[in-house]
Amino acid sequence: MRQWSGDQLREEFLRFFEEKGHKRLPSASLVPHGDPTLLLTAAGMVPFKPYFLGQAVPEHPRITTCQRCVRTPDIDQVGLTDRHNTFFEMLGNFSFGDYFKQDAILWAWEFVTQRMGISPDRLWASVYLEDDEAAEIWEKEVGLPPERIVRMGKSDNFWEIGVGPCGPCSEIHVDRGPEKGCGHPDCRPGCPRCERFVEIWNLVFIQFFKDEQGNYNPLERKGIDTGMGLERAAALLQGVRSNFEIDLVRPIVDHVAARAGIAYKQDPKADVSLRVITDHMRAVTFLVHDGVLPSNEGRGYVLRRLLRRAVRHARLLGITEPFLSEIAHTVIQQMSVGYPEIVQREAYVRRIIELEEQRFHQTLDQGLELLEDVMRSAEREGRKVLPGEDVFRLYDTYGFPLELSREIAADRGFEIDEEGFRAAMERQRERARAARGEEGYLGKDTHMAPSLSQLPRTEFLGYEKLEAEARVLALVVKGESVPVVTRGQEVEVVLDRTPFYPEGGGQVGDTGTITGADGQVEIVDARRSEAGLIMHKGRVTSGRLAVGERVLATVDAQTRAATQRHHTATHLLHAALGEILGEHATQAGSLVAPDRLRFDFTHFEPVSPEQLAALERRVNEKIMADLPVTWTEMPLADAKRLGAKALFGEKYGERVRVVRIGDYSLELCGGTHVQRSGELGFFKIISEGSVAAGVRRIEAVAGEAAWRYVAAQEALVRDVSNRLRTAPAQILQQLDGLLAQLRKVEKERDTLKAQLLALRVDALLAQAEAVGGARVLVAHAHHVEPDDLVALGDLLRDRLGSGVVVLGTASDGKVSLIAMASRDLVAEGVHAGQIVREAAQIVEGGGGGQPHMARAGGRNPARLDEALAKARDVVMAQLAAARARKS
Repeated sequence: MRQWSGDQLREEFLRFFEEKGHKRLPSASLVPHGDPTLLLTAAGMVPFKPYFLGQAVPEHPRITTCQRCVRTPDIDQVGLTDRHNTFFEMLGNFSFGDYFKQDAILWAWEFVTQRMGISPDRLWASVYLEDDEAAEIWEKEVGLPPERIVRMGKSDNFWEIGVGPCGPCSEIHVDRGPEKGCGHPDCRPGCPRCERFVEIWNLVFIQFFKDEQGNYNPLERKGIDTGMGLERAAALLQGVRSNFEIDLVRPIVDHVAARAGIAYKQDPKADVSLRVITDHMRAVTFLVHDGVLPSNEGRGYVLRRLLRRAVRHARLLGITEPFLSEIAHTVIQQMSVGYPEIVQREAYVRRIIELEEQRFHQTLDQGLELLEDVMRSAEREGRKVLPGEDVFRLYDTYGFPLELSREIAADRGFEIDEEGFRAAMERQRERARAARGEEGYLGKDTHMAPSLSQLPRTEFLGYEKLEAEARVLALVVKGESVPVVTRGQEVEVVLDRTPFYPEGGGQVGDTGTITGADGQVEIVDARRSEAGLIMHKGRVTSGRLAVGERVLATVDAQTRAATQRHHTATHLLHAALGEILGEHATQAGSLVAPDRLRFDFTHFEPVSPEQLAALERRVNEKIMADLPVTWTEMPLADAKRLGAKALFGEKYGERVRVVRIGDYSLELCGGTHVQRSGELGFFKIISEGSVAAGVRRIEAVAGEAAWRYVAAQEALVRDVSNRLRTAPAQILQQLDGLLAQLRKVEKERDTLKAQLLALRVDALLAQAEAVGGARVLVAHAHHVEPDDLVALGDLLRDRLGSGVVVLGTASDGKVSLIAMASRDLVAEGVHAGQIVREAAQIVEGGGGGQPHMARAGGRNPARLDEALAKARDVVMAQLAAARARKS
């Protein structure tokens, strides 16, 4: 058996299938390209999903890859077993209507026995119960004894994902020997009692299409999708028991162990944490590399959850300072042979990890304290289930993943009301959706009528012309193909050829008209489907339009010209960012529209006013230089050799379009551009800000939009000048004088407020109750502004001595509550945060804080007095509990 390193195994596999006529492709991003139905790339076949679904045609009928994958359903098992990982590499070979079972099985056998050097006597195969063809190939073509061919049911050996392509599987298993087994006479692959047999390769034979009625219809063009987990196969070849001990992974484990001051395999409990951190940091490093940023939604939440689990396990090892960026460096070193591109983004990857880890450390202690409060409250009340609303508040305010709260709670014997958590999350999402005014997650319908899958790709003519004759191939209304559309109907039109640019690369789709002999459609957008069809979205404004009709497609020239100016401006801005901020400032997203441009880029701090001025100046210098803008098509490899910038994470074909602006900018780009930079006229930055950790955003305008912006600013200056009754040049001087007067008046007002509050203190103190040796004041502070409530509370607490103050007020339909406790009572168990939290629930609100001081709010002023009564009850209960503990 070969003693290959992980890098050698990867290379030998890919080279073997190149010898078999396959095209080697690099690993795709962990962010599935153009597929909103998938969160992450979790299998080797994900990048080829459109080919298996018949939505697109592959560049080559045979492909081989080593695909990086992230899969989280078994995240709770990571670290507890030798083989569970969230991040892994999947070696695979694929056929799209080319070879089928015989070649797939024979080549797999050849690679495993002749290249990997595994003895045929140790190999078993499993097949689907009804797959006689595969069983026969294993027995008669390969020569595997029938007793080592195991038939299994659908759950083990049949691949399907609902409606769509599917088929039986055949797996190759390695016998690790009787000493690893259970000794049962029926011990064989799939044995539930032991791990004697290790599955290393799964061959999927895609030969059916499952329809909505559950029928399995044979496919005319059959496919092959195989997957071999690199880590599992490497562990077998290297003679180690665990995926964490292979050469690609063990140095990461050792780095974490050294940082913790321990050794691996000395303490089983510590080993779990070492494995969790190692695995999660492999996933985190590549997720960040592939453009995912921490957030509380979607992919960003997966990243945040993994990183924060790693932080928690680091604390279990006694590591309390941020260090995960160091581990990312080791991950990058270990993976640099298979993924050399990750080295180029190391500074960016490490900085994003560092920022997120620092952010979590800042809130971790406070979040842990609040979770501790929730658990203490549950203990006092004899509950074993923590309220979902409280756990959601931790998630929403402090970024505590539900899973992290669940793990910590479980360690103390608590469960979480996860239904309540989900309900609280859904309420928040409903509020967010209402605020955005959006209908759905995607913002547009991605459904494509089934009949469109047979149509040829749309020929795009928009680089050369804005008007072209074409033929209507299809009309789609509400997701269904129709033969004719009439006035008033909304429709998506598919043409055989079009000058309309489809939304892509940040550039919005063209607008215009499609005119037939008897009618016209006003086009408001154009987009490209997975199958390469350009869908023209619009409304029939007159007459009718029919499939097969000859039409004239006309792009709105003025709108296209404005959009092109902004697209060329983004290229100039991108180049200027690299020049002025540094090469790390690369594109992270963009919007190119006729009225503005929006450019997201990687950078770790606000862009200073001086830098913004320099960027604006540099772009305008290149505009005034009237540089030629040219474009050409070339192989992707040639473009990369020329140093053309690529949008990170974008999926490019073998041939790409390269846009050059003089000798200043060179980028891969499929968008439309002006012919000379001078056509932009003028460039103006409108705003700069943060959109995510490590990502900044610049919004800007060019051409006519820039002129309109400057004209609006000048009008604003004139208006302010008129209102201040001064010349524009004297505006600042006049404002300085007015602000000085305002500050003087505010100071006088604050002095009067303080005097009024002091007068109210005596009246409120008269309401205080004596409870044991303490004084308790719970009062409705009428006509006190919410911003003044804390100041009043401070005055009262200072005068009370040993005591508790709870105040409430209502203003503008909202309730404000504060609670304060003296230090001696806090030491005895009084907790202001718990007091206001329970009171706030009465007024339909929430809040919390520290034991000595806390604030809350609500939206039902009518129940304020009831809430204050509740607060008094909680105070009395806390004081009684304190007295009981003392006695």
